Amino acid sequence: MTVANPARTITVRDAAARLDVTPRTLKYYEELGIVVPVRSEGGYRLYEQADLDKLARVLRMRSLGFSLTAITAMLQQPMEAPAEGGRPRLSNSSLKTLRETLTEQLGMLDARVAQVRKELKEAAVLQGQLRRDLDYVERRLAGEPVEEALEQRRKERPAP
Repeated sequence: MTVANPARTITVRDAAARLDVTPRTLKYYEELGIVVPVRSEGGYRLYEQADLDKLARVLRMRSLGFSLTAITAMLQQPMEAPAEGGRPRLSNSSLKTLRETLTEQLGMLDARVAQVRKELKEAAVLQGQLRRDLDYVERRLAGEPVEEALEQRRKERPAP
């Protein structure tokens, strides 16, 4: 396939740099059928904005822990034949499968968000403790007697 508008495409190297991945990663995603870049007259892979958008979404999903198998399954649902002059659409069975996949992925993402919120709360508690520890050390280095520094630390301790 040749490029319809080469001004709107970028090379593998440029696409990889934009997405912060290697060209090999892009080739692997092509092998999985996640994207199908157009080809130049010389046979080089060229990526359009839609390809970059899809790849960015895949990379975000991967960073959140989704498997490539699940991502690929979601992206490769069979299409119905297009209505006259229209675009291909997902069949009802594909839509149902996609709904199940999306529901499962949303559940996984909800669990991840809950985990991150819990970790943030724990980090905030630790942050407070470290600030109090640092304040104590700074007071001691400034020459404050141990008893006074400890008394101030007790006053600053949050209620359990």
